[in-house]
Amino acid sequence: MKTILHKADSRGHADHGWLNSYHSFSFANYFDPNRMNFGALRVLNDDTVAAGRGFGRHPHSNMEIISIPLQGDLKHMDIMGNSTVIREGDIQVMSAGTGVEHSEFNNNMDSLVKFLQIWIIPNKENVQPRYDQISLSDLKVKNKLYQVLSPNPEDQGVWIHQNAWFHMGDFDKGQSETYALKSEENGAYIFVLEGEVSVEGTTLNARDGFGIWDVDSITFQALNDAKFLIMEVPMEF
Repeated sequence: MKTILHKADSRGHADHGWLNSYHSFSFANYFDPNRMNFGALRVLNDDTVAAGRGFGRHPHSNMEIISIPLQGDLKHMDIMGNSTVIREGDIQVMSAGTGVEHSEFNNNMDSLVKFLQIWIIPNKENVQPRYDQISLSDLKVKNKLYQVLSPNPEDQGVWIHQNAWFHMGDFDKGQSETYALKSEENGAYIFVLEGEVSVEGTTLNARDGFGIWDVDSITFQALNDAKFLIMEVPMEF
């Protein structure tokens, strides 16, 4: 078993006034050669956007981009013709492929929006760009891990062009579960949203990240009421 621990206060940080962003991996002006990625997981940004503000239209290509709102409403528009609002309890995915431009704005003028922006390096380049979003309300299970992303369009949750699986957990104190990795070539990066979780004996607090690989399964226990995200990704790509 190999592991790496990224405490919340060790992340890169950029405060632009309208945007307060924490970077688990090198991004924009934050560069750490030891924190470029975790396998195919390239970006994990923890963003807070001021009321009525946001990211103007900008391009992406050959990246799988996932957004998970944690609070408030995020307005998305793109050149594919999509104009949607994603809210807490939703998940959004965009396969940038051959190239796409989009914008993201706080849809409210009187409250913050908080969301995770995640980039996964794809296993196919120059695919046709695509967009999808779903509500997780029908998938969520208390005290059980539930899948929100996979490589398979027919599976539960959204899908991407990579052998990656995301699960979320909303556990009461004392609850535990063991997660079996889908592939021996994969590792898992755990990001704690709220509370305190023990992962294979390592205690994680809110916004801590923990990477683990060269294992078949991972055991979690909630030391306090906790919410967390598990991102299983290929370690080589």
